[in-house]
Amino acid sequence: MKKWKQLIIGSTLLCVCTQLVHGQSKFDTLTTSLAQIVKKESLTGMSVVLVNSKKIVYEHNFGYADVAKKTKYSAQTIQVIGSVSKTFLAIALMKAVELGYFNLETKINEILPFKVINPGYPTAGITVRELSNHSSSILDNPAIFPDTYQFDEEFAAYDIPAYKVLQDMGYRKKVSSTSLKAFLQDYLSGNGKYYNTNNFADSEPGSSSHYSNIGSALAAYLIEIKSGMTYADFTKKYILKPLKMENSSWFLNAQKLNQYARHYYDLEQSFPFYECLTYPDGGLRTNTIDLSKYLIALINGYHGNQSLLSKKSYQTMFTPQFSKDNPPKGISLANRNKGIFWNLYNNGTIGHDGDDPGVSSFLFFNPATNQGGVFLCDRYLADKSEIIALLVKYTNDI
Repeated sequence: MKKWKQLIIGSTLLCVCTQLVHGQSKFDTLTTSLAQIVKKESLTGMSVVLVNSKKIVYEHNFGYADVAKKTKYSAQTIQVIGSVSKTFLAIALMKAVELGYFNLETKINEILPFKVINPGYPTAGITVRELSNHSSSILDNPAIFPDTYQFDEEFAAYDIPAYKVLQDMGYRKKVSSTSLKAFLQDYLSGNGKYYNTNNFADSEPGSSSHYSNIGSALAAYLIEIKSGMTYADFTKKYILKPLKMENSSWFLNAQKLNQYARHYYDLEQSFPFYECLTYPDGGLRTNTIDLSKYLIALINGYHGNQSLLSKKSYQTMFTPQFSKDNPPKGISLANRNKGIFWNLYNNGTIGHDGDDPGVSSFLFFNPATNQGGVFLCDRYLADKSEIIALLVKYTNDI
């Protein structure tokens, strides 16, 4: 009897090991290629995860979350993800539509407690849809927007020369507004302290494309008004908690400092930690483990098999917003169209990238293959195309 048990156990282990070796061998060249990019681009730390509709199929981590402490970057390492956060705004916005707060054609001035008017087109209203596809004519004024980053110089150690680089680029914390609502009113209302005609494009709402973080944050504020909840609480209730994304949040938490990746300027120097007044546009802090849960939900939701949103809402969210025959000015549809905040790439994938000081990220999935991927990096990477191309290739081949 004992020999029979040993034979069964041995056969089972051999089968499992054979599967692991086979699975790993498929991705050996991916790991090697990613490692070469990490070295070539002098990246500090990075995590990469690929998924199918059920589970993680590949995970690999490179470098450090904290160079000074020699803390390895892992799939549990938490960092801010930049504009990948806007994909959560897409889900939240469609949930708000489902809850009957408004629809995509609702004029924002029907909801806001202050008026938002492009001074060049005072009779043209802005719709929720125009906020969601970046055609609202609201601009990120470079004389003001960098100052919405709130650097916390007391939260953890940082390198003064690296911080000075940011300050010289305009990140100087000169905005004194204390909340999302206060800043948006100060920036967009005619009598606001940061109001300027340069906060708006010289084009009618809906007629041109201008990527707008502030316009995105305004969409989140509409949700706050109608729900009576902060946007952070709304997304926790309807996205983070249902998906058990337990390491994801919008604000710094001193108790989790040892889990955070530093924001690196180079291979050694780091910036201070920061939050953003317009946090819905890029402030989610999370890790690749949590994002794998999110990706799996998206893949299933696209096919009508997930409960975050209705099938109709998913279809709306991923419907191309711009006609190829008559797109708005300022956008080329050669490589992508826009959904509701999402990018609809011509290679068949759907995703979004993110960049901030000491941050680069990308998240995507392919509804045709039911595969997806994400990478997070704790240093800004000017050109992510090489990594993206690799991940897209391997999600096509899984």
